[in-house]
Amino acid sequence: MSTDMLDGGWEPLRLAATAALAHAYAPYSNYPVGAAARLADGSIVSGCNVENASFGLTLCAECTMVGAARMNGGGLITEFYCVDGKGEILMPCGRCRQLLFEFSTATTQIMTSSGAKTMDAILPDAFGPDHLKEPS
Repeated sequence: MSTDMLDGGWEPLRLAATAALAHAYAPYSNYPVGAAARLADGSIVSGCNVENASFGLTLCAECTMVGAARMNGGGLITEFYCVDGKGEILMPCGRCRQLLFEFSTATTQIMTSSGAKTMDAILPDAFGPDHLKEPS
């Protein structure tokens, strides 16, 4: 996929991720995060970070976004965009890269500060569902 996608490009994802910031619950870090993805059916889902006083139970924006996708019928991610509280592109943490990998296609694109990259580029040699299949 290129930045000239026929279905609206990256701008709808940037706008959805930025809009998700309004729902972030970040009283401890004061670092709101918004995320958005286009699914294989063309729909767009978004999420925001939701912190918790125990910190370890905090949900990243990618987690709530994947939850929203699953609640709305699922579908694999074809493009992903994440922003910080200033609306600047934010790279997913390692945990979230793994989560995105689980729900991505072979050609999923992730917007980074240096342009769109494949999942393989941001999480090389990823562990996934195929690794859990019984050996033949």
